Amino acid sequence: MGQIKLTDIRLYAYHGCLEEEKKIGSDYTVNLKVSSNLDEPAKSDDLNHTVDYVTLHQIVEEEMAIRSKLLENVADRIVTRILKSISSVQKVWIMVSKQNPPIGGNVGEVSIIRKGRR
Repeated sequence: MGQIKLTDIRLYAYHGCLEEEKKIGSDYTVNLKVSSNLDEPAKSDDLNHTVDYVTLHQIVEEEMAIRSKLLENVADRIVTRILKSISSVQKVWIMVSKQNPPIGGNVGEVSIIRKGRR
């Protein structure tokens, strides 16, 4: 077993409950970790035997582009899609962070963490 991590994926999206979030959007950061058996790709040196991180990034981008009121919803969609799309992934851990959230205080980011497994 091993892990593949994508760290600090930076995106612009339109998630949130407030009307202005729907219109002007915000900066987001996504951190993703998946667990899979990496023994075969370690020996074969063949991309077809591993989890392609380009595919993981594409799933994150596509799901982040679909508006959600809650970060919990978008993170859950990403976890679910990875587990459905990539059979070799056994576990998924994701943290979705909204930069400079409109909460009436000086907060750098708010984050949610979701996990999923087969």
